[in-house]
Amino acid sequence: MITGYGLVCLWVFDQDEAYDFYVGKLGFDVTFQQEMDGVRWLLVNPPGAPELPLALNVPGPPVMDEETAAAVRKLVSIGYAGGPGAFKTDDCWKSYAELKARGVEFIGEPEETFYGIDVAFRDPFGNHWRLTQVKPRD
Repeated sequence: MITGYGLVCLWVFDQDEAYDFYVGKLGFDVTFQQEMDGVRWLLVNPPGAPELPLALNVPGPPVMDEETAAAVRKLVSIGYAGGPGAFKTDDCWKSYAELKARGVEFIGEPEETFYGIDVAFRDPFGNHWRLTQVKPRD
């Protein structure tokens, strides 16, 4: 039986640049970093939330052939439909201001939605994320 998520995989084009963004700008912790069988594994997570790491993976050999990798890079760079998901925050406006001051580029400003307060941003590669303050459920 499936009991939850164990790992979220995200395509990035350069792991050093991804490290700078996710660790340096978003403030994530490094969960795991090691090279194995020619592949560098870089897992990060929001501070205090190691139960769901984010794997920052580079498309290309040996994971996939170069033609497939080029297609993946193109889709990511144009912000393919919807993006990988949303990061949760207790105060969207405060987090928005802090992250913007660190150089995160947002798409608009936080807005009230049926599910809470929400704003969009992209990482340096084109991955589309949401920053969401979830409305309490009744």
